[in-house]
Amino acid sequence: MKDRMNDVETRINDACIRSGRLREDVNMIAVTKYASLEVTAQIMSHGLIHVGENRWQNAEAKWNALGEEGIWHFIGHLQSNKVKDIINKFQYIHSLDKLSLAQELEKRASLLGIEVMAFVQVNISGEDTKYGLAPENVAPFLEEIKQLNHVKIVGLMTMAPFEGNPEDTRPIFRGLRKLRDELNRQSLTREPITELSMGMSNDFEVAIEEGSTFVRLGSILIGKEEG
Repeated sequence: MKDRMNDVETRINDACIRSGRLREDVNMIAVTKYASLEVTAQIMSHGLIHVGENRWQNAEAKWNALGEEGIWHFIGHLQSNKVKDIINKFQYIHSLDKLSLAQELEKRASLLGIEVMAFVQVNISGEDTKYGLAPENVAPFLEEIKQLNHVKIVGLMTMAPFEGNPEDTRPIFRGLRKLRDELNRQSLTREPITELSMGMSNDFEVAIEEGSTFVRLGSILIGKEEG
């Protein structure tokens, strides 16, 4: 595992150099949805504090054991009736794409007196199989939720199609960055949107070159034997 982590670190550094970015501006999320508790603990012992899970039932045992040791990201599709399970456990929600979900997050967060940091999920590629708002619907959505005081929009998230040539994903990532910049020009959120959650094991270098601040890495870190 340490060798895989070192290899990923080198590739992230190289992508930052190519694009004139600072390494500290890119966060690596270890996607542990297929990893055991023991493997997740091993990953975190090597200094990876950002942990990504997509279902509470898979994350529960790991969070109960390791929740205080990392920063937890909910990266899967989130239904409103599941908010009660993950609220105040995951610091970041990467899959906000419905008003009803935003309202449920607001209700639960206000009762707890906390702020939820959320990414709006955008379906840049337009694939029917992917969740997320169409790009043209993001600005109206932000207008709808701007009065929610306990949900802070920190970024945008997208999933690119799996491509044999990662370079083919570049327009997807560039599109998300341009959308973020346009939304900021419109001042639709209380504070500027700074984060971009994009890039996975197959295409994270291209995503970094296009401005990703959070890359979501599973098999390339954990290894194929873990999923």
